[in-house]
Amino acid sequence: MNGLKRTTLKKTRLALMLAAGVSMLPISAVVMTPAAAQESADGEQGDDVIVVSARRREESLQDVPLAVTAVSGEDLDDIGAVDITDVQRLTPNATIEVARGSNSTLVAFIRGVGQQDPLWGFEPGVGVYVDDIYIARPQGAVLDIFDVERIEVLRGPQGTLYGRNTIGGAIKYVTRDLNLEEPEFRARVNVGSYGQFDQILSGSVPLSDTFAVGGAIANYKRDGFGQNLNTGADHYNKDLISGRLNALWRPSDSFQLEFSYDSTQDDSNAKHGHRLLPSATGTIPVTDDEYDTRAGIGDDNKVETEGYSLTAEWTVSDALTLKYIGAHRESSTVTPIDFDALPQADFDVPAFYDDSSDSHELQALFQTGPFSGVAGIYYLDGEASGAFDVILSALGLTIYQGGYQVKENLSAYADVTWAINEQWDLSVGGRLTQDDTTADVLREAWLGLGSGSFDPSNATSVFLATQTGYEGLTRSDEEFTPRVSVSYRPVDDLTLYASYAEGFKAGGFDPRAREDLDPLGLSEEGFGPETVESFEFGAKGRTMDNRLTYAATIFMADYTDQQITVQQGADSDNDGTNDTFVSSVFNAGASTYKGLELEGSLAATDRLTLTGVLGYIDAEIDEILSGGVNIADQFVTQNTPELSARLGFNYLYPLANGSELGFNGAASYRDDYYLFNVENDGFGAGENAIFPNGGPALDPEAYTLFDLSATWTSADDRWRLGIYGRNLTDERYRVAAYNFVTPSQLGADSAYSTFYGAPRTVTGSIEFRY
Repeated sequence: MNGLKRTTLKKTRLALMLAAGVSMLPISAVVMTPAAAQESADGEQGDDVIVVSARRREESLQDVPLAVTAVSGEDLDDIGAVDITDVQRLTPNATIEVARGSNSTLVAFIRGVGQQDPLWGFEPGVGVYVDDIYIARPQGAVLDIFDVERIEVLRGPQGTLYGRNTIGGAIKYVTRDLNLEEPEFRARVNVGSYGQFDQILSGSVPLSDTFAVGGAIANYKRDGFGQNLNTGADHYNKDLISGRLNALWRPSDSFQLEFSYDSTQDDSNAKHGHRLLPSATGTIPVTDDEYDTRAGIGDDNKVETEGYSLTAEWTVSDALTLKYIGAHRESSTVTPIDFDALPQADFDVPAFYDDSSDSHELQALFQTGPFSGVAGIYYLDGEASGAFDVILSALGLTIYQGGYQVKENLSAYADVTWAINEQWDLSVGGRLTQDDTTADVLREAWLGLGSGSFDPSNATSVFLATQTGYEGLTRSDEEFTPRVSVSYRPVDDLTLYASYAEGFKAGGFDPRAREDLDPLGLSEEGFGPETVESFEFGAKGRTMDNRLTYAATIFMADYTDQQITVQQGADSDNDGTNDTFVSSVFNAGASTYKGLELEGSLAATDRLTLTGVLGYIDAEIDEILSGGVNIADQFVTQNTPELSARLGFNYLYPLANGSELGFNGAASYRDDYYLFNVENDGFGAGENAIFPNGGPALDPEAYTLFDLSATWTSADDRWRLGIYGRNLTDERYRVAAYNFVTPSQLGADSAYSTFYGAPRTVTGSIEFRY
């Protein structure tokens, strides 16, 4: 009955929210997008039109025959966006969240395709790019919003236009260009709830007619939303500094070089879970506040990322431009993870991760007669490693896990558009990918708390056995993925398109594999690649004297051999007790994802703009064969709510002195969804010997967030004051969880805890621009 009530409630709330939008808008304008709101009301494409580079050339968002959500830096400022995860609210069928137990690791899903586990042996399903530079690992990928021109989110398989092949989609973070004509400067200070105090500086200066330098630095400070009741430290706090340096040399109109360097250090305290069950003895109760924890492993946490890139562009002729993009990136993470979220070391995991990558890309952009397009070669050489101890004090055991992976990717791609006439375009593209993986996997059992392999100074623990000793595992995956699309413009203000695209993600090796529990050697073979065949039909247009802009997309994707990770307890010494854990990675046979996406914007008056987004997806795992039996009904799709929606408004009020007041508000809704590939709706009484009274569900329920902001901009656009209220109803909504609860698993208390999005916050800001 509780599940039925939750379902009824969520549908009622969504219906009320959408009904409110329908009451204000014509039926064709139920949903709108912030990017579309940039189109000028008189139909002219002026300076305020969102221009995207999704197809490697500058185009108005409304003319691109792709499912793209683009949000300008100004729009992100207006809504008080904090980091890249805020784009989730503006993008249909997207989940973009901070990973569990982390402050800066990204989990991204688009149309049901992504990667939940950020461990070093897995590749993300959604690619993240900063100025065309691929971010190979999710650690440090929760990018803060500063010095940004726009963010583009491309939905569906990508790979025929640029960069690394990504099976689910791509998120492009585009920074501001340097100005060769005059100096620019911005300074901003934010002060807000929980002791927030941010300082952001950015600017550029031309040193000559051909050379300019610039940079940005941002320092973010905030107290915790909660507290570690065991140590007294802030919990969910923020302590981060990030900087960027740029240089641009343009000796002629046909050639330029741009160099960029960025660095981020995140010293925010470790983020532990809110335990949903008391300790096994009942002596330690559940905390009252969702943001509090009683973790005992410690609070010190450090994430460092840095990278540099060089981009060279040579316009050979009006018909041909050559471009080279080279980059090096690296990151390091040292973090304690307290799975049991209790003072004792019953399931504590100190861990570190390191990664680095070098990438090189050569592009040729061409246009001759009715033909235009891009062709390129992309190469990535990346390595990732890590290690952690699983400390099980109740059992007196420690499991050490370490590994190393090298990923080498070589790809060739091309995409050509033929403008058949003024109404019809045909685009054909393809990508040939060669992906080579080499991996080491080491797993050991130690008697005592902590291992000598993770901490060489530990002289008290005794080595028991090597459970996994793989060295030099290799696999090679190769795939050709085509793309074809056709677009039709029956009138100037309407673009219809249809496309077919294939996506591919290479296989790999489970970094938690158990060799001694795998007599057939299946983990030594690794898990295979996954593929997607995606069909998409879309319409983009303007109507009502160009006051209404809209985009509608229908899609269907056949997902084959989806890589699924299931973690579970295991009996390491055959005594009938699940005293360690293993993960099993396998390829599901078949899944089907289909849905609808609507985005739109209505200039209701000269001052009032209404915006909206709606995403619907029906995601099903159709076939998983085990011993010839289809067990797909035992699995669900993760991080993919069936419904997501946003209704917003922007009202501008000019003042007599030429300055302007702006008001911005929105309601953002997300349906309930699953965090894992196995549903967790709680466990009932008697199902667990440790917790005989059962436990609550872990998966998030449906929720709605309400935001409201007000800004004042001076007549000369130099000064800007703002106040931003976010999650005004103080909704406590889950975004991640740990679930290791079976009889006698992993010691006395195991793990059953959740992580939450930010509570109600109010931020005031003052900004000066020159």
